[in-house]
Amino acid sequence: MTTPISPYPLLDSLAAPQQVKHFTPSQLEDLALEVRAFLIASVSETGGHFSSNLGTVELTVALFHHFDFLKDRIIWDVGHQAYPHKILTGRMKRFPTLRQHHGLSGFLKRDESPYDHFGAGHASTSISAALGMAKARDLQNQDHTCIAVIGDGSMTAGMAFEALNQAGYLQTKNFLVILNDNDMSINPNVGSLQGYLNQIMSGQYYHRWRDRIEHAIKAIPLESVSKGVAKAARWSEDSFKRLMVPGLLFEDLGFRYLGPVNGHDVNATSKALLEAREKMKDGPVLLHVQTKKGYGYEPAVQDPLKWHGVTAFDAEAGEIIKVVVDPLKPAAPSYTTVFGKTLVELAKTDDKIVGITAAMLDGTGMNLFQKAFPERCFDVGIAEQHAVTFAAGLAAQGMRPVAAIYSTFLQRGFDQVAHDVCIQDLPVTFGLDRAGIVGADGPTHHGLYDLAFLRCLPNIILMAPKDENELRRMIMTAVYCGHPAAIRYPRGNGLGVVMEEPLTALPIGKGELLREGSDLLLCALGSMVDPALKLADKLQAEGLSCAVLNARFVKPLDAPLLLEWAARCRGVVTLEEGCDPGGFSGAVAEALADARLLRPLLRCAVPDHLVSHGDPKLLLEDEGLSPHLLEIRIREFAKAL
Repeated sequence: MTTPISPYPLLDSLAAPQQVKHFTPSQLEDLALEVRAFLIASVSETGGHFSSNLGTVELTVALFHHFDFLKDRIIWDVGHQAYPHKILTGRMKRFPTLRQHHGLSGFLKRDESPYDHFGAGHASTSISAALGMAKARDLQNQDHTCIAVIGDGSMTAGMAFEALNQAGYLQTKNFLVILNDNDMSINPNVGSLQGYLNQIMSGQYYHRWRDRIEHAIKAIPLESVSKGVAKAARWSEDSFKRLMVPGLLFEDLGFRYLGPVNGHDVNATSKALLEAREKMKDGPVLLHVQTKKGYGYEPAVQDPLKWHGVTAFDAEAGEIIKVVVDPLKPAAPSYTTVFGKTLVELAKTDDKIVGITAAMLDGTGMNLFQKAFPERCFDVGIAEQHAVTFAAGLAAQGMRPVAAIYSTFLQRGFDQVAHDVCIQDLPVTFGLDRAGIVGADGPTHHGLYDLAFLRCLPNIILMAPKDENELRRMIMTAVYCGHPAAIRYPRGNGLGVVMEEPLTALPIGKGELLREGSDLLLCALGSMVDPALKLADKLQAEGLSCAVLNARFVKPLDAPLLLEWAARCRGVVTLEEGCDPGGFSGAVAEALADARLLRPLLRCAVPDHLVSHGDPKLLLEDEGLSPHLLEIRIREFAKAL
């Protein structure tokens, strides 16, 4: 029987990534072709982050040709571009499990591989982490290189420049920052930095002449000439730098700038890395690499946003496989779409409403607002801290800013929410998309902590809708409440309920009793309200009478309604899709304790541990929040009363 020929002979031959160091230039090119072909074939089956990973294939191959990443340290910012890194580090056979329950993570994960030196999921952390590793190396008298690979989108965050500032000041040796410049983040990049990167495209001309000038200056016996001549020589070099490359931001920050280099020419990139290794002996280096998002797969090149994060697709046809929808049962609108359309509706009659997002126009539904009111919509880039304080400044001058930010990303702006918004009691509305368990992106992207970290802040109003109609009402409530307000809502589609017209606000701090009962009070929030109603129906058939309360507001909590029905029942059950410590269940427990109303309490929330990645239904099962596990838990709780 003939053994089938592998389409990936070089990849299959790799017993360890260190073998890439010995590849010839032509083998490096072939290896890059194999990595890209495998990436396309594999992700077409599993889905995942796609176009950004296609853009870093040659760069990754070149890096493994020059460095040993068991010894050396490489930090991939965000992790959207680290699939080639995973493929070369012994995880190729696990790619069919990518982002699946108990499968390969879609991001870097320290406990997944010794080659993953730092976990990533949020942007703009790589330079800080790599610099910390470099200084730890120096303090421990170790000898290895530390590398941060960061995209131009992540460079819009202030944190990246804070790290560059310190690295340049410390003049850290054997420290390399690779700027992966592909002209965009998830949405088209914004800000003046993009224009700056375009300016330094002429950098190669500067480097050619700079080296000649440096050589000439060093040839002058400065000890034998006046200080004035030496000063003039240094002034001439600085002036020439600014003439040839306007700004030279990175060199002014203390980095030796190299590039730009074509990041899809593996041998050119390899040569640039070789030069960087030499330059790093004297201090930190920034290598500017130009890549194209989606490179090597034409559909992704033509529409890199569409192909940024994909479900399974037909690789040959270049078409994403669509879920078949029953035409007789049209899908309900997503919460994200309802948010965007409602904001547009309100803004049509109120020119003080302003939209803000942090590089997530499409992901938050703010793209709908941008199309309708481009002059009132601001994408600030990956800069959540700035987004929050920018909103505070708008609110301080009488505007009604609405900042749409994923729940997990608002964590980055916590101090700004506390100090700039809540302490000053400014009317900023936060739309927290992707609240709760979101699935395949795992621990860095689950929106589990917003209730806990926002509930403790003064002046804020905190809400969660039971369905898309209630979301509409909460948006109106938040925009016109006159205080800081946050609305958390899940990823995915609503329940398909009727949208009430005209749109009306909710009374602040008022919950809603959906069902009366005498045995248990099911006190539910947001996405858990509908499951609570269905559970009450099942338990009623078994003779267990359950009242169901839609809390609506976590802060201020409707304590009078809660206490009234808690007093009528033998026990209280809280249901939420958030972390247990400090969350909604804590608010209920505090209200019961403050009223000295002693009732057994079952808290159904995410326990105090990390939630992995995978299908949300399976993750809810893991956390004891699936419908059938909730039924078992509540039934056992009731028996013990």
